[in-house]
Amino acid sequence: MSPQIIGVIGLFGLIFLTFIRVPLGAAMGLVGLFGYAAIDGWDTATIVLGTTPYDLLVYSFSVLPLFILMGVVATESGMSKELFAAASAIFSGRRGALCMATIGGCAGFAAISGSSLATAGTFTQICVPEMRKYGYDDRMATGSVAAGGTLGILIPPSVIMVIYALAAQESVPALFAAGLIPGLLMTVLFMVAIWITARLRPEWMPIAPRMPMMERLKSALAMWKLAILFGFAVGGIYAGLFSPTEAAGVAAFAAIIIAVLSRSMTFSAFVEGMMQTLRTTAMLMFIITGAWIFSFFIVQTQLPLAIVDLIQYLQVPPFAVVLIILSFYLVLGCFLESVAIILVTVPVFLPIIQSLGFDSVWYGILMVIMVEVGLITPPVGLNIFVIRAQMPDISLGTVYKGIVPFLLADATLVGLLIIFPDIALWLPSKLF
Repeated sequence: MSPQIIGVIGLFGLIFLTFIRVPLGAAMGLVGLFGYAAIDGWDTATIVLGTTPYDLLVYSFSVLPLFILMGVVATESGMSKELFAAASAIFSGRRGALCMATIGGCAGFAAISGSSLATAGTFTQICVPEMRKYGYDDRMATGSVAAGGTLGILIPPSVIMVIYALAAQESVPALFAAGLIPGLLMTVLFMVAIWITARLRPEWMPIAPRMPMMERLKSALAMWKLAILFGFAVGGIYAGLFSPTEAAGVAAFAAIIIAVLSRSMTFSAFVEGMMQTLRTTAMLMFIITGAWIFSFFIVQTQLPLAIVDLIQYLQVPPFAVVLIILSFYLVLGCFLESVAIILVTVPVFLPIIQSLGFDSVWYGILMVIMVEVGLITPPVGLNIFVIRAQMPDISLGTVYKGIVPFLLADATLVGLLIIFPDIALWLPSKLF
């Protein structure tokens, strides 16, 4: 049996194990181990199994728990509430102001959280009750939270971008820089979608009272915590002061100091935050270990090279290949968590993208956006179920209707990035 056939069998085996709810790290590790053994024998396979966990004990991976800790401390200390209050004051007096404030708050929180599910879950508790209080339609209330949550993995510092960088052996600073302009552009497009919807359906979004200018300025100044953390986590990297790991460590320490000085986090909340960081890090490292074994197997099968040869034989246009791959990500995003999607697909798709002459940083940003879109796309969409779990009186159909304007905004951004790659690549080219 040829290595390529073994590779195809391995991919279908991985899909099967995933759908019967075998933990992803175990599924990838098992498929990689047995597949590697089928190609090179058990002696080589057991060597890979024994050495991979130690190969991952490297300095570059320590960035993950540090960024996770920063996001957890920011969540536990109530920074999300302060961000929403500030954004509400800034946008007050406009139709759809609270929806715009939700997007703005999510964008700000994304800069210190790095997780879509955490952002959506946190802002569901804060924003939806407030919007209901002012008579907002549930469709826009939940839709804006679901869409705003997706900003958590695009605006740096993003844990997902770090994982992609490690899997693709790309520069973390370059990916952070590449994600900044698309992240801000997506925030603007979401607000434009809200503005257009407010004009078409004014009854969905009443006008909230306008706050005095001094109150708005005071609320804006209250975002100093966000500015400090973003400055350490991302600004230090862009300025060349810190490596990504150093920036993550300084930002995590700064988050703890800010929480202590502002007395916004109890000791029990701090302990729970540390435990949550440990649990999340352990889960990620288990998945990454399985993914590394799986990637060794995929390399041995030479399956990506076979796919490249097939594409060249069929003379498929490069951009058509990109669109097919992005569509595949959209489907996967409906069912799998973003970390799983990246670790499963990068070993297969990245060599294809590189062989077609596309930039791997540009591809990484596109991939992250498509994973985002999958988080709010029916029939599943994990962000939607996070909202549904916290607001059980709101039907899934209501949330699905509310995300339509934001899906159109996402499609617009993807189109712009495909037509104008420099939206993502200009800033990295200037900084690095």
